[in-house]
Amino acid sequence: MIEEGHREESKQNDIARNPSISIIIPVLQEEKLLARTLSIFTHERKRHFDLEIIVSDGGSTDATIDIARRYADTVICHSEQRRQTIAEGRNKGAEQARGEIFVFLNADTFPADPDGFLEHVIEWHKLTYKPCALACSVSIYPEERTFPDSMFSWILNSYIGFMVNVAGFGMGRGECQIFTRSAFYSAGMYNAAIPAGEDFEIFRRTRKIGGLSFVKKLLVYESPRRFRRYGYPRILLEWAINWFWVLFFGKARSKEWEAVR
Repeated sequence: MIEEGHREESKQNDIARNPSISIIIPVLQEEKLLARTLSIFTHERKRHFDLEIIVSDGGSTDATIDIARRYADTVICHSEQRRQTIAEGRNKGAEQARGEIFVFLNADTFPADPDGFLEHVIEWHKLTYKPCALACSVSIYPEERTFPDSMFSWILNSYIGFMVNVAGFGMGRGECQIFTRSAFYSAGMYNAAIPAGEDFEIFRRTRKIGGLSFVKKLLVYESPRRFRRYGYPRILLEWAINWFWVLFFGKARSKEWEAVR
């Protein structure tokens, strides 16, 4: 009983000492994969790491909202007739967040090692001098991963790591982006008018105000659904075009980012 009491006191002290973390997930018609992502953040894990889960829905008509309400602490529903951009969904989630750290994940994306991931984020936040945002490495779900998937992930992660950590370029994939609260607002939040490339665009601004780091060990898994439907050549071309337009014109080439479900 005494040991249990000490452990409970230690847990409470950990929570008091650690910064609170807001996991913000924009969604649209995600009934197939959302539960898997949200179930990673168990009640025990949320309590230990002082997590809150915020789901920002863009107007789903399937079971997405019902699933979100079973797991999330806050569910935000977009009710306007116009289509919401993913950037706007992320911003709406951030506006409701109480955390000192914002972790933006896609609905089909979750940390490979949740506890290690969260521990690293907390240690980063405790640093006196640190980059104000983190980019993560991304790989396909292990059970669905093929050799081409592994090669693509390795090449892209290596490229982004070099561009961010060596060349000092602001970029990173939107599957997982991490900010301090102050940095996110200082950077001006996501550009809600950009339907694609908003993840690249905000990291460009963030790097200028307080630095950015690509952390290889912060690995997240994503669904291969978009790559399976369109193939890697087409996806890379679309990304390159949108990155080019964001870089030189401040807006995306794509008028709308097609949801693949």
